Amino acid sequence: MPPNPPSRPSKELHAFPNPAPERDYVIQFQVPEFTCHCPLTGQPDFAHFTIDMIADQYCVELKSLKMYFWSYRDEGAFHEKVTNTILEDIVKVTKPRFIRITAKWYVRGGIYTNVVVEHRKKGWKPEPRVDLPTHGFESGLLR
Repeated sequence: MPPNPPSRPSKELHAFPNPAPERDYVIQFQVPEFTCHCPLTGQPDFAHFTIDMIADQYCVELKSLKMYFWSYRDEGAFHEKVTNTILEDIVKVTKPRFIRITAKWYVRGGIYTNVVVEHRKKGWKPEPRVDLPTHGFESGLLR
């Protein structure tokens, strides 16, 4: 048995104080191996989740997020329901200024499903977007 065996799945999300609450900045999580199963057929479902979040006073702790996603492995869940539940659970723990979750579900029956859900803190407005000029790639090599 290894000295530190893997942790168990858990629905308990943890948060820690935002180290820069004075500014809006985006935290992005990529979860490319989400697994649950269809509540009707029992067949496995796979999805790639992208979470874009602008924290307020708290950030979500990564290991608890990993264990949280792992906890869905043996659950039956409709795509729309599980995506909305994940958003609600993260909002409950962190109370972010903004969060958007994009779940890209792999093909089932010839159909891909994408579910996008978001939450905005009441009264929060994003700063105006700043578009910077783009520059070509320079490698220093002669072409």
